[in-house]
Amino acid sequence: MLTRMQYDILLAASRDLTLLLAEMQGEEELFASPNTLAHVEARLLTFAQTLVHLPEALRQRLLQVDWHGWNCLLRLLETDLQPRRAEVWYGTQALVPATLQLIAALRTREPIWFETAYRDQGHL
Repeated sequence: MLTRMQYDILLAASRDLTLLLAEMQGEEELFASPNTLAHVEARLLTFAQTLVHLPEALRQRLLQVDWHGWNCLLRLLETDLQPRRAEVWYGTQALVPATLQLIAALRTREPIWFETAYRDQGHL
């Protein structure tokens, strides 16, 4: 059940990012808008923090996720280190979409990770 809630958090952050970036014409426009950039970085931080707290067994099933990229982005955002323009752009354009795609594929292969209710194997 926890993994399903984490997945839902990731989906919500992704939807927010999509809405924030929908009207943007590209990287220059994002970084010229401090307000939008702050909201984008907040969603990326939520995404990265959620990924850090996935169960280790699940993380081991997601070996193709760019964990190094996520860890670097998390560190930059949590400590407010600058510059981070390339990392933020990479997060929006590559990390989020690729990670969601890999998690969706895992959800198809192993749906038990994403169920919302506890299953007592003796009482199904």
